Amino acid sequence: MGVCSIKRSRKMRKVCVVITARPSYSRIKTALKAINNHPKLELQLVIAGSALLDRYGSAIQYIEKDGFRITEKIFMVLEGDTPTSMAKTTGLGVLELANVFYKIKPDMVITIADRFETIATSIAASYQNIPLVHIQGGEVTGNIDEKVRHANTKLADIHLVATDKAVERLTKMGEDSDYIFNTGCPSIDIAREVSENPILDFNPFQKYAGVGIGSEMKYKDGYIVVMQHPVTTEYSEAKKQMNNLLNAVKKLEIPTFWFWPNIDAGSDGATSAIRKFREHNDLKNIHFFKNMEPSDFLKLLYNSKVLVGNSSVGIRECSFLGVPVVNIGTRQFGRERGKNVLDVNYEEKSIYQGIKSQLRIEKRKQDYIYGKGNSGILIADILAKIKLRSHKTLIY
Repeated sequence: MGVCSIKRSRKMRKVCVVITARPSYSRIKTALKAINNHPKLELQLVIAGSALLDRYGSAIQYIEKDGFRITEKIFMVLEGDTPTSMAKTTGLGVLELANVFYKIKPDMVITIADRFETIATSIAASYQNIPLVHIQGGEVTGNIDEKVRHANTKLADIHLVATDKAVERLTKMGEDSDYIFNTGCPSIDIAREVSENPILDFNPFQKYAGVGIGSEMKYKDGYIVVMQHPVTTEYSEAKKQMNNLLNAVKKLEIPTFWFWPNIDAGSDGATSAIRKFREHNDLKNIHFFKNMEPSDFLKLLYNSKVLVGNSSVGIRECSFLGVPVVNIGTRQFGRERGKNVLDVNYEEKSIYQGIKSQLRIEKRKQDYIYGKGNSGILIADILAKIKLRSHKTLIY
């Protein structure tokens, strides 16, 4: 099959996981825990990119609070609001990650999902003949993520995917079926834990006073959550798209927990729209947050009336939890979705009517497209047992 096996003299395999953005931590947290606890695996944790930056809701404090030891930190984000800055950030990531991998000598490297900078992890590992593990390949979306995800797939040696369709797509892409595993999505593990104890047992304004801004709202009679990111292929439209969403939500006059956009191209336009809107409007019904602990965020979601925006959490975790979702625009185009999702365009009227429609839902609809909540353990067991390789050929 063109597989080059790698003999290991050590009993424990060193597994290096690279986290480059705040959402990636919730995507991998339970797998990190399972790897850390596995008798045959040693976790090496590298935190990089916007996951280190407070501006985008730094994940570092939550990672350390959860007891994980961080092996290396890499500052690689180049300031800017364009596709050019994204490309340069990725290039810097290749340089820095190559040095880190040379230094810590992992037996395998894990790259997560599809954010633009994840390709840096894949290149730095592959070019040094380090077996590359890709989590959540084989999915379809809009954005630059679509290209990056499939590029990661072609560089990866081991594929840990989240759905049956993803397995099918990777097989059609010529990947070896012996190295493709449907483990489900690790973020569903946290969603399952939350579903077993869904009580909103914290005050968001008190616990997250340092990462939130806005009025304290009376939210216990019902609220919505908003998470809208810029679309890299539409980055020049980010400000307009955000303004339409802001107008629609303001018109609803419903308590709203709004989470800050990520670092993708267009982020400056999106965030400036929020700041200017706050300056010119009395937003008593909206409170903005940079970040939350993964379990707290999902508890907030579970108890909400609707999630609005274009985050993949609406497609993944919310399908498991049955939270009604208004998915805006093209960012999640083509991704497998449950019965909880209503798709709308970027127009203010469409967003407003979509939210009103989802608010009328009384009985929630759950789907288990992305797993049933045991992904972390499955991933650790596979990594401990699989025959490692750093070379492959197409299989047809």
